[in-house]
Amino acid sequence: MKLYRTLHGIVAEHADRFYELNSFLWDDLVAREDLLGYLTNLIRDTDATDAQPRKLLPPIGSQEVWAAGVTYYRSRDARMQESKGAGGGDFYDRVYHATRPELFFKSAPHRVVGPDAKVAIRDDASWSVPEPELTLFITPGGKISGYTIGNDMSSRDIEGENPLYLPQAKVYDRSCALGPCLLISDEPLSSATEIALEIRRGGVAVFSGATTLKEMKRKPEELVEYLYRNNSFPHGCFLLTGTGVVPPDSFALRVGDEIRITIPPIGTLVNVVG
Repeated sequence: MKLYRTLHGIVAEHADRFYELNSFLWDDLVAREDLLGYLTNLIRDTDATDAQPRKLLPPIGSQEVWAAGVTYYRSRDARMQESKGAGGGDFYDRVYHATRPELFFKSAPHRVVGPDAKVAIRDDASWSVPEPELTLFITPGGKISGYTIGNDMSSRDIEGENPLYLPQAKVYDRSCALGPCLLISDEPLSSATEIALEIRRGGVAVFSGATTLKEMKRKPEELVEYLYRNNSFPHGCFLLTGTGVVPPDSFALRVGDEIRITIPPIGTLVNVVG
């Protein structure tokens, strides 16, 4: 089942049929520990329509967005490369092999954009890239109940200058995109699930790449367990799980670039740099 947050309310999708749930608040609905079962019962008493949801908003209410880093070997390589001038290259190798994962705060809800909205690159950065990531939705009780697509916009030159600059490289207005929906499932996604990134400039693809979840070093459940240590999330939380697709060092985003991230069970998240 899929949940969409739109300008006019919440829409559920099941078996190619759509159900308007406009009497519900997003936070109250998604924070349920048995979300899939609740939605399944709910749509039985709701009239269906063929009309697809329009004017999509990011599938987030008051939840925080957190992120995990160096969960793919490709990410470890890229961050070692960008930091070698600052002498911090082996820092990321140690993180990759450590027991404790790297977790960091990514975004408050007001900095998150949704489908077809504009993401941003920092004015004081010269080397920015998108990071396509499977994103978990976790209930207040620590259960993974949904999945969406995330774009963790990153300023590689700022982070590469010093690892302590990570918050400035990662956390700024419109630095995070989520969407197009929240896929509700009690089952984990297959390790064969693909995450594909395409960047278009002037209508022409200037970069494309893909990875699969089997390339992740850490299990989603492991990341969640560490995130919820001594942390509470009254309305649940989103967790970006890291990227395994990194453009080459010669590539940097420009204003006007179109970023397309596809994870087949969820859909495609499209944003333009602006």
